[in-house]
Amino acid sequence: MNVSTSNLNALPGIAGLMRLTQSLAILDAVLSPEWEYRYYSFNQAWADGEKMASMRNGSGDQWFAIFSAAGAALHGVLRDAPMYRPGNPWPAIFSGLPEAFHANLLHEPAFTTQDSTFCIWRLADETRWSCGPVESSTADDPDGSARLLGILAGRPEQYVEFAADYYECDIDPRDVAAVYRHEPLAAGLVRRLNPECDFASLQDDLAEIGYPRSAADDR
Repeated sequence: MNVSTSNLNALPGIAGLMRLTQSLAILDAVLSPEWEYRYYSFNQAWADGEKMASMRNGSGDQWFAIFSAAGAALHGVLRDAPMYRPGNPWPAIFSGLPEAFHANLLHEPAFTTQDSTFCIWRLADETRWSCGPVESSTADDPDGSARLLGILAGRPEQYVEFAADYYECDIDPRDVAAVYRHEPLAAGLVRRLNPECDFASLQDDLAEIGYPRSAADDR
């Protein structure tokens, strides 16, 4: 099963989720040199002691994740979810959200939590993810979490399917798997993923995302 608020066990741990979101961000950077057209992004220096990952589809559907010494928290918005109430989210969405995530997630203006349809979190000393109770509904995915978080299960073929649909390109799942393993990015891998992407142009993205690059000449 894919990740959703009803299946949080499919999520990796905090460190694994951070690495995965970094991988998604660098893959998008390779496939889309123009930042504004990317789905996934990652900023390893978002704020003092904080890293931030995000997904935006350009139509208002999005999620934002914060990683800090306290742990990690993520909230998302799916505009056609039954639980979408712009400006007045269901109170239960943030029920139980630890105080450690209030200032940097719940009250962060850039994250539009006033439109949220779901929120998940995990403190650094906890062994599993949590979320507030989901409103009862006959819908299969009432809060939109299954649609927005599915790719966080970490299967390379999911990103291959996403890239084929969004970027209209065919990429090798073995190359995606290499990025998911955080193998240092090298020019040869970049060429295989996107022959039109110049490896040298990715240096700023690599630094912002915090993804490793190959120190040796690529073979």
